[in-house]
Amino acid sequence: MNRTDWSDARPGPGMHNGTIMPTDVRCLVETDESSAVVRLTGVLGLAGVDAVRDALLARLWARPGPVIADLSRLRVAEPAARAVLDEVRRVVADWPAADLLVLDPAGAREGAGAPVRATLDEAQADLVGAPLAAVLNAELTPAVDAAREARALVADGCGRWGVPELAEPVSIAVTEMVNNVVAHARTPMTVRVAPRDSALHLAVRDYSARPPAYAGLAPLTSAGGRGLLLIDTLARRWGSTPLPDGKVVWCVLHPEDEAAYRS
Repeated sequence: MNRTDWSDARPGPGMHNGTIMPTDVRCLVETDESSAVVRLTGVLGLAGVDAVRDALLARLWARPGPVIADLSRLRVAEPAARAVLDEVRRVVADWPAADLLVLDPAGAREGAGAPVRATLDEAQADLVGAPLAAVLNAELTPAVDAAREARALVADGCGRWGVPELAEPVSIAVTEMVNNVVAHARTPMTVRVAPRDSALHLAVRDYSARPPAYAGLAPLTSAGGRGLLLIDTLARRWGSTPLPDGKVVWCVLHPEDEAAYRS
């Protein structure tokens, strides 16, 4: 089990050899590689929101499929801090194969946001009731043939999932996203694609904090720098999500949009 300690504590009586002792813990995020459950323990206040968001986003990328945030042993010191869970769910809504459920014995709340279940059995039943249909991943190096490998991956997905009309636009989109990593981030990357409803969700995760830059329409005489313009044209939605050690650039493509574009 991995533990990420999001304490505001500085070295002092509660520290020993660089380890934060329980008396200093504010909010502890515990993950298990074999489980869909992420446990939040301790006390969560507004000061710890950013770190908790980072930990949840990192886990949601590392493990495709829905993740359960277990609040059974968490005390929320400031009610506004709890909104970080709904924010994380909104952020990952367009990622391939990602979703967040909340386990909270206090029960469901009114209003929109991440679904809340009162028991672990209820939360796990949701996972069983909505199994991960499909997801494809490729781990690539920032080399000249990375885009070719990524195109093969997404073409395979389009064939498997019955959306051959998206093969061309998703290949263009993934080529631009991967080439951006090769040219600018220069880090290893993960390409992930998954279907949801009738759409394809595509993402590329790299290890550079440098955000993608989109300046809108470029002159026809300009050379290069049109990658994000192509993605903006082909995809219904796209964006970039910062992670603690990099970012995820994602887009969503719909067959009906491709049909309208061709007509």
